[in-house]
Amino acid sequence: MRSTLISRRDLDFLLYEWLRVEELTALPRFREHSRETFDGFLDLCEDLATQQFAPHNKRNDSNEPTFDGERVTIIPEVKAAVEAFGKANLIGAAMDEEIGGLQLPATLEAAGFCWFQAANVGTTGYLFLTVGNANLLAAHGTPEQIERFVKPMVEGRFTGTMCLSEPQAGSSLADIVTRAEPQADGTYRLFGSKMWISGGDHELTDNIVHLVLAKIPGGPDGTKGISLFIVPKFLVAEDGSLGARNDVVLAGLNHKMGYRGTTNTVLNFGEGKHTPDGAAGAVGYLVGEPHRGLSYMFHMMNEARLGVGLGATALGYTGYLKSLDYARERRQGRAVTAKDPAAPQAPIIEHPDVRRMLLAQKSYVEGALGLLLYCNRLVDLERTTADPAAKREHTLLLEILTNVAKSWPSQWCLEANSLAIQVHGGYGYTREYDVEQHYRDNRLNPIHEGTHGIQGLDLLGRKVIQHDGASLRLLAAQIERTVLAATEAGGEWTEFGGQLDAVWQRLLTVTGWMFASGDIAAAMANSTIYLEAFGHVVLAWIWLEQALAAHGKQGDFYDGKRAAARYFFRYELPKTTPQLDLLELMDRTTLDMRDAWF
Repeated sequence: MRSTLISRRDLDFLLYEWLRVEELTALPRFREHSRETFDGFLDLCEDLATQQFAPHNKRNDSNEPTFDGERVTIIPEVKAAVEAFGKANLIGAAMDEEIGGLQLPATLEAAGFCWFQAANVGTTGYLFLTVGNANLLAAHGTPEQIERFVKPMVEGRFTGTMCLSEPQAGSSLADIVTRAEPQADGTYRLFGSKMWISGGDHELTDNIVHLVLAKIPGGPDGTKGISLFIVPKFLVAEDGSLGARNDVVLAGLNHKMGYRGTTNTVLNFGEGKHTPDGAAGAVGYLVGEPHRGLSYMFHMMNEARLGVGLGATALGYTGYLKSLDYARERRQGRAVTAKDPAAPQAPIIEHPDVRRMLLAQKSYVEGALGLLLYCNRLVDLERTTADPAAKREHTLLLEILTNVAKSWPSQWCLEANSLAIQVHGGYGYTREYDVEQHYRDNRLNPIHEGTHGIQGLDLLGRKVIQHDGASLRLLAAQIERTVLAATEAGGEWTEFGGQLDAVWQRLLTVTGWMFASGDIAAAMANSTIYLEAFGHVVLAWIWLEQALAAHGKQGDFYDGKRAAARYFFRYELPKTTPQLDLLELMDRTTLDMRDAWF
């Protein structure tokens, strides 16, 4: 039976026919793997997600965690699923063998992980954060920290979090006030409060490893004074055994419209409820050097941005597949050309507007999945190349695509969920159908890991101009190669290649004009519009790439790919024209607006 979580056929196409991930097995890092081990991993992920995660998704949503002032209560199916994931060694799927990982390509890890995000994003949240936490410490922690904290996370015995935001600071990390006071033994004592900490407290595992941003007294002001600390819920002895309860206290749970199965917490550090070694203050261990914490945390944040984009894609994808099934089964009305009112009602998939909504969803979710897998392939190439110049190119290309990979699926796969509700009609917004929950879950992703506004500012204000525009030039070279291949393919692909090239060239011209104007305030005021236009051009490129991979191949699957690419170029890419018109005007409407005028 075809899954309504993710299309395995689409994954196989993207991985093997387009990205050719089998070629990665020629690299030393992946030489122990093969198409057989890749397929086995995907089979395992699909089976585990279907059997252990999907069945309790709705119950997880309707029975969110509770806190009685002492402990958090979570439905038992969550613990069983988390344990099954850990026992399958999936937390370390892409991590080094020497720390217990499977050393699979990140591209395969992402393909496998999207099954779990589609099945149950609430339960998967605990695991998503743990993987990112462990990866950061594996890259920047000491051997002792890796032994004491990373390996237990890889084994599934500990989970991890990231603690950045504070009630008064939000996304403005320069304004955090949590302080870390140095101790004679080389540890630190942390005092402060952190807000919106997903997975911040629970009893699903033996311990929780918090990665906390804080400032050491006397350090530089702003973000240059931020350091990063490991603050475990329970202290861990040298032999790995658990020690005293650390001075980290759950102040309360936030109750969100989606991701309800993931505890979202307010944590207080150092309030004195627990006194490890007889003193108040949460015991923390410095990661790396003092005052470089934000640069280390970006390792996890950028990984999390790709993960948020993948989660948004997965939620959009499962909503699309479920609305597709519904449209094939639901009979209502007749064709506009039907003359006999007594004729049988038609499946609603036969109505053109329903097909439009399904095609839109298909173009959003399959395009987004392609983008996320492409980005993870860049991670693999960046990690494995021995050529410094090639490594730099992979890094720069990944950096300029990360903003799009986070924000575009968060916007347009959410729109896919909205269309899935519309396809269901009145049933779509009832709790009996999954698409209502998928929309609520996905609505959080435009805010997770940096809002659209933050991503737009980062893209326009930093990424497109960094290293004298090196990232932008690398992306331009990739798009130019695709346009050339489309021209050689002939037919409508030549037309679409020309269309992509024309829009891309205009985007480059507008980008130059915005900076040449000297009005940086007006440029940045419209950076979100820039991000949206930029993202649509990138996705048109991804769709042309997929169409070329399907070129000349026969069958319904390939016909569907061609139809989705055609839809994107005819219905979606033209949306960039008025956006580029607006950007070219350097409009100051939002800047000139005054508070009193609202």
